[in-house]
Amino acid sequence: MATGQNDPERRERIIAAALDLIAEEGVAGTSHRKVAARAGVPLGSMTYHFDGMGELLREAFTRFSGGIVAVFEERLGAASTTDEAREAVADLVHHLSGGNQRELVLTHELYTLAAREPVYRELTREWMRRSRVALERHFDPATARQLDAMIEGLSIHRALETEPHDRALTVEAIARITRSPCARS
Repeated sequence: MATGQNDPERRERIIAAALDLIAEEGVAGTSHRKVAARAGVPLGSMTYHFDGMGELLREAFTRFSGGIVAVFEERLGAASTTDEAREAVADLVHHLSGGNQRELVLTHELYTLAAREPVYRELTREWMRRSRVALERHFDPATARQLDAMIEGLSIHRALETEPHDRALTVEAIARITRSPCARS
């Protein structure tokens, strides 16, 4: 394995290893030593690339949340009508809760950090803002905010349920939220 400047992928491997460890052992079970071993790098590389565990966690969760936003942008960007956007939202709910335990755990670990530490709260706010921007391509800001919360909530519920609901429930919830204000009354 290459070392030092001859290993431009090292920082990326460290971040990927950190995310894998967080998914397996939680933030509390993640250490410099474990991340270095998982990434296959000398322990000294950790302090060369990151000023501490806090910086590594911020980088890792920034990468993770950016990946989720990319899924939002891709799916909603492909929609050209409101009906296609509704379908994309249903796809998002079912994609995000489709049995990927790693993403579920990483999401909850980030939420736990955000509940306690302002820097992670800001990271989650930015994640939500970017998700809403993708939704606002098709829906007004208030509807986008409601859809974003629904996507988050249904994804968590679907991932944790022993009896998953079918797509029809998701489609119905989206239809209710995206109905025109006149039709809601």
